[in-house]
Amino acid sequence: MKLGILTAPFADTSLDAVADWSRSVGFEALEIACWPRSSGPTRRYAGTSHIDVANLSAAEGKDITAGLTAKGIGISALGYYPNPLHPDASHRTAVADHLKLVISAAAKMGVGLVNTFCGGDAKKTLDENWADAEKVWPAIIAHAKAEGVQLAFENCPMIFSHDEWPGGHNIAYSPKIWRRILDTWDGAIGMNFDPSHLVWQMIDQGRFIREFGAHMRHVHAKDLMIDRDGLYENGIMSAGMGWQVPRMPGLGEVNWGEFFSALYRVGYDGPVIIEHEDRRFEGTDGKVKRGFLLARDILQPYVK
Repeated sequence: MKLGILTAPFADTSLDAVADWSRSVGFEALEIACWPRSSGPTRRYAGTSHIDVANLSAAEGKDITAGLTAKGIGISALGYYPNPLHPDASHRTAVADHLKLVISAAAKMGVGLVNTFCGGDAKKTLDENWADAEKVWPAIIAHAKAEGVQLAFENCPMIFSHDEWPGGHNIAYSPKIWRRILDTWDGAIGMNFDPSHLVWQMIDQGRFIREFGAHMRHVHAKDLMIDRDGLYENGIMSAGMGWQVPRMPGLGEVNWGEFFSALYRVGYDGPVIIEHEDRRFEGTDGKVKRGFLLARDILQPYVK
């Protein structure tokens, strides 16, 4: 295993500078955020572009990888988490086109994995969204196969605000849908596993890892705290809104000893990448780094 970070919180810092700091504090891998180079508002925890994939040459791709290797930093994956099943057709096309560019960039860099979302229309049922997925994803999967790059969906429901209610913006969150994904695209799609999303859904972590561990290509380390007052006020029908609180590892309800024990038992030996979404450690570069260091100290004893 190697412990690393997702670069998304460092939107205004160059990739080289992120890598230098990361290695200086003991991290060994980066998941590199690859949103489009654009201006205007972006979703929280999204929009960071550490590689201009739309204009990346093969030589530049090799140089990026070689430069990070020289610093002692590996690349766990390229990350781009849009909504490929967005209700607006033009938006769907735009994110699918950019996702293909990210996949091609990974191939140029010799990176074997791209992390993303399956997507979802919050106003549609699971089955309706699945019908859309069967139309959208084959072309993207074919492109990844042609480029020799694997894909991994994160198991996040993407329901944090009222515009994402009631169904969320990513359907790849439950055992039921993961069986469907793997039955349909096994070998083409794997999982980027984040345990925090199981906490508020009351999905058993150990059982989930036992069932799907063989399909986990990448792991995110993020914690989650349930605000019991918020749960009391809003109830479970709010689907987590008002009471699911993302935290740095060690500050929430994930049992990290049990988490790593289960991963080791199923044979997972890949990257463990800290995903920073904790509002307590935001606002300044120093606070963001402090959050990552806290998470490092919690997780490092398990990463061997």
